[in-house]
Amino acid sequence: MAQPMSGTNQRAQIKMSAAEVEAYLDGRRTASMCTINPDGSIHAVAMWYGFCEGALAFETKTKSQKIQNLLRNPNLTVMIEDGDYYEELRGVTLVGRGEIVSEPDRIWELGVSVFERYNAPYTEEMKPFVEIMLRNRSVVKLHVDRTVTWDHSKLGLPSTRPAG
Repeated sequence: MAQPMSGTNQRAQIKMSAAEVEAYLDGRRTASMCTINPDGSIHAVAMWYGFCEGALAFETKTKSQKIQNLLRNPNLTVMIEDGDYYEELRGVTLVGRGEIVSEPDRIWELGVSVFERYNAPYTEEMKPFVEIMLRNRSVVKLHVDRTVTWDHSKLGLPSTRPAG
């Protein structure tokens, strides 16, 4: 596996621009959502995401551990990443606060967003499926305080992907 050159600060070189972050988050990916458990340990779960009022958001069971954690401590970190080899690694980490959304119109907006990202374009015929998906659900909207990004393809390293 290729390793970064020691002693060289490549942080600025691998940062994504705001436009690159937006395009990356628009992709159909899975996020790792991290909240803090009552004992201080991290509760990390894989989540599909969408957008609510322009912000990254998730739908989850109202009684889930994530919601219980956020009610106690709103700190929320989300990481979305991809790449199988060092020179391909890309990702975005968003650090902020989770807002628990319970208003039906706002939940519906996120539900349609998630449905379209991971299933199919929304039509009125799909309404019953989205309604079922959102039953007993709340939305967690992320208010971002800090963004960390990386795109190792910007390093121009040779591929370590096996031939074949």
